[in-house]
Amino acid sequence: MSTCATASLQAAEPLAGTAATARTWLLIEQTGPWGAQALTQSHLDPGVGRALEAAAEGTGVRVALIRRPGRHADCHEVSRNRLFVAHTAPGRSWIRTTVADPRAALDLDFAALGAGEHHGLWEPYSGAPLALVCTNGKRDRCCALQGRPLAAELATTGAEAWEITHIGGHRFSPTLLVLPYGYAYGRASAPLVKDALEAAHHGRIALDQCRGRSAWDRPAQAADLAVRELIREDRADALDVVRTDPAAAPDPADPEHPSPAWAVTVAHADGRTWRVTVEQRADGAPAPASCGAPLGPPARIAVTSVTAVATPATGDMPRTGTGAETGAETGAGTTAAHG
Repeated sequence: MSTCATASLQAAEPLAGTAATARTWLLIEQTGPWGAQALTQSHLDPGVGRALEAAAEGTGVRVALIRRPGRHADCHEVSRNRLFVAHTAPGRSWIRTTVADPRAALDLDFAALGAGEHHGLWEPYSGAPLALVCTNGKRDRCCALQGRPLAAELATTGAEAWEITHIGGHRFSPTLLVLPYGYAYGRASAPLVKDALEAAHHGRIALDQCRGRSAWDRPAQAADLAVRELIREDRADALDVVRTDPAAAPDPADPEHPSPAWAVTVAHADGRTWRVTVEQRADGAPAPASCGAPLGPPARIAVTSVTAVATPATGDMPRTGTGAETGAETGAGTTAAHG
């Protein structure tokens, strides 16, 4: 298939529910080139990189390298680096920062950070929202070809822009993560990023080209965005995912093996709640797992219904909408296929 045809398929694939999952991000400034596995293939001490990977495993913390946009000379100069820790859960979002040797990160309490507890670590970050653009060309060439020019353009506008090693979804390049709220975006342009950063500055999110909030798994990301679209809610912390329950969706083509599905409960700060039905589907067109990769079997997450649940505060009767009726249907690759 031609590059143009592949690009058309990528542009047609919905974005909601495709963000990398991490409740907390640990970002370490590291200049110079990055390999595909950046923590162990960069000028960061590989031993430190391996230790950070091991310490973060299973804690909800994701470790990534960052650097300022621009030319990156292949130098081995030792310097003190900027470090950020950012927690993204609704109502508890925060960023802490310091300038130190990256080895200082080995002393962190990763379990506490993943749970949203910083215990006064470092200094509170009070600057503009962080704009993190994936530019790791060794991981996916489109991230360099499309991400680096975007990061450089953002830097000229005065945005707090950084390049980052990997936030998933290469096929949606340029990809962007905005902190502190942890909403990710795909097929990003400079005007879109400007809108996303302006919204984040005011405690809101931009829904255009949004992939989801990293604090949640992918079904919950899709459910959150579906409710936001339904009620036109853009305040970042107005919604929370209360629970995600596994279910099973009937598959007419294979009745004995139902497709994975989830019932996601989304709550509003005003007391309203919704039950969102989310299914993993194998219909639709094949899609590449990353930019330039061969087409693979279709795998996406789709919101099939959003049901408002009555609350004691309002006594409202429930109302139900299908994805088609509410504009809530979204698609995404599975974690295994597209992580």
